[in-house]
Amino acid sequence: MSKVPVIELLLNEMAIAAPAGFAVGLHIRYVSPLIMVNTYPEAWQEVYTAKVYGLRDPTLAWGLSHLGTRRWSQIGLPDPFGLLSEAAQYGLAYGMIAAMGPMSSRTIAGAARPDREFTDDEMEHIYRIVQRMHDLSEPPARLSRPQADALRCIADGDRHAAAAARLGISESAFKARLTSARQKLMARTTAEAVQRAREYGLI
Repeated sequence: MSKVPVIELLLNEMAIAAPAGFAVGLHIRYVSPLIMVNTYPEAWQEVYTAKVYGLRDPTLAWGLSHLGTRRWSQIGLPDPFGLLSEAAQYGLAYGMIAAMGPMSSRTIAGAARPDREFTDDEMEHIYRIVQRMHDLSEPPARLSRPQADALRCIADGDRHAAAAARLGISESAFKARLTSARQKLMARTTAEAVQRAREYGLI
């Protein structure tokens, strides 16, 4: 069974646990996460992007240098640009950060409420949700030979019929290999699967 539906269920749990929205980056490698989901208000996302807050965010800095959970109000890191005060203007008045995994594949999640601080139990609940997503989305160490060959054909620009002929298999068998490769890489499209396979050095 594909892990994607399970992760989608966990994201729904996150949405319930974080009334003002959340952002989670799973397995951040070379600055880019394997999966990124952000449900914070669009207006805040636009401000965050326009002001390059990703390089100035004290909550993100905490998540990159610590493991576990912490309320935004207790991070204790400088916020010279007033990012947290500005976030509160968009309904993100109270929040928490959760971080796990090695530096080479770190997962960081932020969650917010408009009304009060998160309780310890709520923070633990969110941490467990994110940990489950982190575990489920662990990038594969390798692809099977047929999966890798199929993705290489697409990477080389072959269409399905030509790729199937090149590999000496039917077109339906080729498509099945692509499907299994997408599932293993947790990619929604073949292009995304090719990109991830390249990033992980699997093809």
